[in-house]
Amino acid sequence: MFPPEINVELQKLEKNSLLRNLRYVVPVSPSKFVLNGEIIVNAASNNYLGLSHHPEVINETKKVIDRYGTGAGASRLITGSLDIHAELEEEIALIKNSETSLVFSSGYAANTGTISALVGKGDVIFSDRLNHASIIDGCRLSRADIIVYNHLDVTDLEKKLRKRDEYRKALIVTDTVFSVDGDIAPLKDLKKLAEEHCCMLMVDEAHATGVFGEKGGGVTESMHVEPDINMGTLSKALASQGGYVAGSSTLRDFLVNKARSFIYSTALSPASVASALAAIRVIRKNPRLRKKLWENVELVRKGLEELGFYLISRDSHITPVLIGDERSGVQFSQELLKNGVYCPILRYPTVERGKSRVRVSVTSAHTREDIERILEAFERSKKVVKNVQLA
Repeated sequence: MFPPEINVELQKLEKNSLLRNLRYVVPVSPSKFVLNGEIIVNAASNNYLGLSHHPEVINETKKVIDRYGTGAGASRLITGSLDIHAELEEEIALIKNSETSLVFSSGYAANTGTISALVGKGDVIFSDRLNHASIIDGCRLSRADIIVYNHLDVTDLEKKLRKRDEYRKALIVTDTVFSVDGDIAPLKDLKKLAEEHCCMLMVDEAHATGVFGEKGGGVTESMHVEPDINMGTLSKALASQGGYVAGSSTLRDFLVNKARSFIYSTALSPASVASALAAIRVIRKNPRLRKKLWENVELVRKGLEELGFYLISRDSHITPVLIGDERSGVQFSQELLKNGVYCPILRYPTVERGKSRVRVSVTSAHTREDIERILEAFERSKKVVKNVQLA
């Protein structure tokens, strides 16, 4: 029997406009889905290059399912390691400019397993204040001391690194592209501090892989920085499922033996491996995909600014639009949906109280008509919701 406090907590969330609910949709293209019988423009997807519906990705995935079946059938250390896992890990190492890589069942598993394997009691982690929840949970699982530095603040990190000598091993960890604010970590400065203070540097390239760099290698490629641990996901620009960690063969061997989320999880399915492999190869052959993404991003930003909205960041392909208090944020998101555009609100505890925002995420698959519809929906919603914080 559930204790009554659980219902009380749910009622409290609803009262404060913080209750979350699932919506079930039917995708019809990379940029649209059907919801309640209506075709909706999706302005919230991480499918940045629209590869989920690319014919080459779909065809290669079908071929692999016909040959390998639908599931890996076991963990990687039992019988779940397939030859195509090795093929994918080689491709990832190539685009990440690393010696090798290791594929996990999800990006969340990659972060929690890697961090908790590399550091433990008697060690220290220096973590950006706005790091992803999977990084935060990995830090907590490790039982290492956690020192949080101010977001993107190299000066604050440098001050806090004075404590580094009190510990055995040390890790600096950061997202490269922050998914909520869309800003980018100062990787060159972080690399320099890591070397000066004998720290490992780990980066999360979930929202950067496939989008930044000439090869789609991420912010690490575009900034020419080689971290010790280069983590990312297959579920965003690569339009698949899973996560990876790229780095040295020593790192890989260590994680195979110590990362619990790798050891005790069923291996990534053949279909997910095939989709990611095909996506990487499409990205390599079609740099135009990234160019089209950035063209669409610029069109949306220009339109939103002309409408008077406040854009929190212009650093990446993620465009967060500040709305304000939670109630107004929920109402604004609902109005967008009424106008045929899906862009859910991000609110506390994901962001600070009173700073709810909609994260506009267009892809290379959005058409000019899609973008015009998005902008029209924002204009109409602004007229209905009176407390939107404008620029």
